[in-house]
Amino acid sequence: MKSTAVRRATVSIAMAAALTGVAACSGSDSDGGSGGSSGGGDKAAGKAKTQANPISALRSVEKSTDKADSAKVESTTTMGTIMSMEADGALGWSDGLTGTLTITYTGGTMADQMRQLGTTSMEARYLPDAYYAKMGDKFAEQSGGKHWIKYAYDDLADLAGGSGAYMKDQMQNTTPNQSVKLLLASGDVKKVGEEKVRGENTTHYSGTVDVADLAGESSNLTADQLADMKRQLEQAGVTTETIDIWVNDEDLLVKKVEKGELATGSMSSTAFYSDYGVKVSTEEPPAGDTADFKDLMQTQPAA
Repeated sequence: MKSTAVRRATVSIAMAAALTGVAACSGSDSDGGSGGSSGGGDKAAGKAKTQANPISALRSVEKSTDKADSAKVESTTTMGTIMSMEADGALGWSDGLTGTLTITYTGGTMADQMRQLGTTSMEARYLPDAYYAKMGDKFAEQSGGKHWIKYAYDDLADLAGGSGAYMKDQMQNTTPNQSVKLLLASGDVKKVGEEKVRGENTTHYSGTVDVADLAGESSNLTADQLADMKRQLEQAGVTTETIDIWVNDEDLLVKKVEKGELATGSMSSTAFYSDYGVKVSTEEPPAGDTADFKDLMQTQPAA
């Protein structure tokens, strides 16, 4: 019974880390249309738009960041009393989300649970069809010596109705420019001013997003899935969030801050982006060292 409890707790924590870690590095998911703008080229014209029209400027930023294909990322996230965590690594998005992050829990109830599992840090690998979490030796002792948990995105879609489908959509399609798309979809964005971020000249933009409405506009979900997801968002107390982004002279996102309120308290995440175009190489862990989360969750605790 103890073995089952450890496995099931680890599966839940690792799944939460997967979604929270990548969301913190990339922003809440939105595939909403960003509209047309002048294509790739003229930097001077892009800068003129940055000065004159926030919407036009962000359209250029969204395209430039998307075309960069990859970047190094580092983030911090706090979600009420549930958790605070840090993530660091590199992500690519040219053909689905790929990359590796080191995720470390620094506080909250999830950090306490991770300590009971013998570690507060885990390696996360993102591949186009699945996410993998490397847990500690204590988990391996309870799972036949296997250190990795595999979460196939198609299996995630079967979890919790619309919430699971939305999770799959986020994990497969989330990229750093999603926060830019959210601001574009909201229509509520303003230029704050020129600021330095880690020594780099940037332009700061800010806006407010209605989370439930945007999820409906931007996700490829059925009406039933969308209704399920909205109910869960409402139960979590998610209504609106503020997003601030900082953009450099090459129309690339260099910093993002998101803040909102949950039923469990305040949520905030800050992410920094650098080394756009960095090579990202991620491999599937050895099959013999990997347990499937479906198998772990199907193990029923003793009565």
